[in-house]
Amino acid sequence: MFRKRLVFRAIPILFAALPCLAQTPPASNRSEAARSPDPAQVLKTTDAYVRNLFAWGPDFKVNVGPLSQSPAADFYLVPVRVSVNDQTDTGEVYVSKDGKTLVRGEMFDMSIDPFAGNRAKLRIEGNPSKGPADAPVTVVEFADFECPHCRELDEALKGLEGHYRIRLVYKDFPLVTLHPWAETAAIGARCAFVESPEAFWKVHDVIFEKQDLISTENVWDKLAEFAAQAGLDKEAFKSCMSSSEAKRAVEANREEGMALSVNSTPTLFVNGRPVIGGDIAALEHIIEFELAARAK
Repeated sequence: MFRKRLVFRAIPILFAALPCLAQTPPASNRSEAARSPDPAQVLKTTDAYVRNLFAWGPDFKVNVGPLSQSPAADFYLVPVRVSVNDQTDTGEVYVSKDGKTLVRGEMFDMSIDPFAGNRAKLRIEGNPSKGPADAPVTVVEFADFECPHCRELDEALKGLEGHYRIRLVYKDFPLVTLHPWAETAAIGARCAFVESPEAFWKVHDVIFEKQDLISTENVWDKLAEFAAQAGLDKEAFKSCMSSSEAKRAVEANREEGMALSVNSTPTLFVNGRPVIGGDIAALEHIIEFELAARAK
């Protein structure tokens, strides 16, 4: 299930804006940038501006900064955190060093691959995967076993696996505040992987297949049943479930997802390119694009 993004009622939230392109000022304007105001003044001006832009009155707690260099030489990257009524949202804006221009959206350094950073953060080895290791396209899926959208996507992915030469890597991202048995299921599937990487996919498939029959009360019994059906040693499986090793692996995947700004399931990365949600047509389009790019 998609996690709802925090939106303050009756106000335009800062970070729901459409992306826009910020360009480095031309050389003729750089003498002006050289006379930039003090960074503390830039932060003060930014604070006042966003408060006015989004009608954030005195009951809103706004924190801006610290300043850091953005991909454009004459712009700062400025984190913004806003809180009201025990709700908080965060994001980033770009502010010119002369303190005169604020840009919302994403800014890209066109001299580097925009998805290289994502690929560097994704740990592939040591996680369940299927498909050739040398496949030209690697699809990394962050999923939650209790998420109905993940179950739907799982069925669609099976069709893609047979049609394209791809490697599929599964990563746990249980939404523990929404799904009470998702983390336990992730731990059980990880225990299956520890005992037999091949058995993982059998347990993975049956958890999604029997999703509607699993509850917080019976999840342990169901997982033991699924493990036995996959040919796993029942006592070894239970021992793993009670240990901390599998849980640490699940938590590591979740932390990795958070570092990649994952906040809903399913979220996939196709050669590092994020694909949020289970739109199979969009996923197929990107896979075909990546395959064509690597065939050149």
